[in-house]
Amino acid sequence: MKILYHHRVASRDGQYVHIEELTNALKQQGHEIHFVAPAVSADSEFGSDGGLVAWLKRYIPGFIYELMELGYSGLAFIKLYRAARRLQPDFIYERYNLYLPAGIWVRKLTGLPLLLEVNSPLYLERKKYDGIAIDALAKWSERYVWQNADHLLPVTNVLAGHIRKLDVAEKKISVIHNGINLARFGEMPDREAAKTRQGLQGRLVLGFTGFVREWHGLDKVVDLLAEPAAQARHLLIVGDGPARESIERRARELGVSEQLTITGIVDRDAVSEQVSMFDIALQPDVTAYASPLKLFEYMALGRAIVAPDSDNIREVLRDGENALLFRNRDQDDLLDKIRRLCNERGLREQVGAAARETITREGYTWENNARRVIAIASRLISDRSTGAKA
Repeated sequence: MKILYHHRVASRDGQYVHIEELTNALKQQGHEIHFVAPAVSADSEFGSDGGLVAWLKRYIPGFIYELMELGYSGLAFIKLYRAARRLQPDFIYERYNLYLPAGIWVRKLTGLPLLLEVNSPLYLERKKYDGIAIDALAKWSERYVWQNADHLLPVTNVLAGHIRKLDVAEKKISVIHNGINLARFGEMPDREAAKTRQGLQGRLVLGFTGFVREWHGLDKVVDLLAEPAAQARHLLIVGDGPARESIERRARELGVSEQLTITGIVDRDAVSEQVSMFDIALQPDVTAYASPLKLFEYMALGRAIVAPDSDNIREVLRDGENALLFRNRDQDDLLDKIRRLCNERGLREQVGAAARETITREGYTWENNARRVIAIASRLISDRSTGAKA
């Protein structure tokens, strides 16, 4: 099929990974992808925040920025409409963003089916963390796009619940969790060999990847490094963030700085080498509706995972089966679960193997996600050709 892929991502981060992996999987299956998107996302370094867009968001008044977002949608509409007329794609695949009704407008003009990937309830998210200046307009834009897309692809059932609240029919919703590239993770280095290259041979590595925030509570995990008989434990944080200083300070206070490594932001390919050293993979907190990319990477590597006992995590993990789940936001329980895995090698191997098996059993791969997208698009195209309602 010929697919017109529309998004507004201007940063090369986890969003970009999702876009790249899914579209690569579609290409490998013989489909043709054409993008209507900011060029900066492909040209910037991994971990960048989008340059000019991030600067504008930080320094200009919120209501002006939001009007500029809606104005951008007008330009995006022109580009998307021209691309649709020129390329004659089979369908449009769009990554949802607030103030971005361009895809819906093109859908209405061309009759092309539009599949909408939804990664977060952006109205609620931005209202909570950044604030919304033009509340009614923001709320309208989300409702308008969700209700007028032909099919919505939320990444968790929790997120699907937000969509259902806006009176979107159940038959228009398909949950597609994030996934992994099995080929990429099949080439991961041996754990002990990777540890040796980094000078961590003989260490029990507790690992975390991503942007480190205070609410992750990783400074508390540092306490585990100072416990009796814990000299072999090492905390490896692959990433950076505002909580780095407090984590390093806590390590200095406890005299365990040599048992802590924080890599800072590293290239995506280098992340794989670092993660391959993990014995215990940490997901210390999670956004309630998210489908964390790192979680599936941990699972693909067969690592023993400690994660919150939250609804979205339970969509993928089962306590005592393919992970150990701690009471959500209970740091004492988090530490207890990590201690248990530190002390029970057999349990680490058991839940790690089950996590790996879950990936293949449930099809949490980009290849399978791509097949599901095509199956949904094919049905929509068929329905339109026969006059059936979506």
